[in-house]
Amino acid sequence: MILNVSGRTDIVAFYTPWFINRYKAGFVDVRNPFYLKQVSRIYFDDVDAIMFCTKNPIPILPYLKDIKKPIIFHITLTSYKNDIEPNVSSKGLIIDAIKQISDIIGIDNVYVRYDPIFLNDKYNLDYHIKAFDHLCKLLKGYVKNIIISFIDNYKNVRKNNTILKIKEMTSNDYQAIGINFSRSAKENGMTVQTCFEDINLVEYGFIKRDCLDFNLAYRLTGKTNFKKWKARSGNKCNCVEMVDIGAYNSCRHFCRYCYANYDSKKVNKNYKDHNTNSSLLIGTLNDDDIIKIRR
Repeated sequence: MILNVSGRTDIVAFYTPWFINRYKAGFVDVRNPFYLKQVSRIYFDDVDAIMFCTKNPIPILPYLKDIKKPIIFHITLTSYKNDIEPNVSSKGLIIDAIKQISDIIGIDNVYVRYDPIFLNDKYNLDYHIKAFDHLCKLLKGYVKNIIISFIDNYKNVRKNNTILKIKEMTSNDYQAIGINFSRSAKENGMTVQTCFEDINLVEYGFIKRDCLDFNLAYRLTGKTNFKKWKARSGNKCNCVEMVDIGAYNSCRHFCRYCYANYDSKKVNKNYKDHNTNSSLLIGTLNDDDIIKIRR
């Protein structure tokens, strides 16, 4: 089993003490977001590897050497300011943390995600090309793989479009991103790929690869018996199946484009309901919860 920590929220940024408590306790409980009485119990003895997905890896740095599991990081690092990412930490500090993580777990296990990309008058094509090139230069020697994606029409995106002011991308825009991003990555010893995109930009030098494919899973764990991830309808993704231990509407970054947050009042309530000593990320177990061990 591979844990995803987490696509539903940023556990590393906001809930690291809870995660470390669960790791030490040897198990974690995860409430089913679609059937709230059902709880999956996961024992860390059954975990083969952990994928940490975060915008701010700083809180977990002191604990990495104590986690005796194969680790891979996906760290989202964009060039947007506080108008788009209100509570994301200083990008300079995050870059320093990425370098430290690379030294601890190895350059092959650190992926940077420059996503989602969207265009408006402020964050125009030239802005992204320059920002991506600058990012590659800063991370040279510490990161080998960068993943990009383009913004999707999520509920939160539609709600915040008066702030995002998204402009439709043209074929020339995609071409310019493909050519320039490929060149910046290559000049700094990196590969660049898309994530679950119909437009994969391979004709401009992008590689075609999934974020956590079966080859990478085997390198991390030495195992081949993983299932294909079926997380999305009409899934074209060939990543291995992962188990997400997060909870929706609990990330306090409040990024305007987020797919996992769509109710800021619910986010604040969930954050208040978080108990570092609970087996669940949000709230505690109820007497009528149905607990099933997941392996």
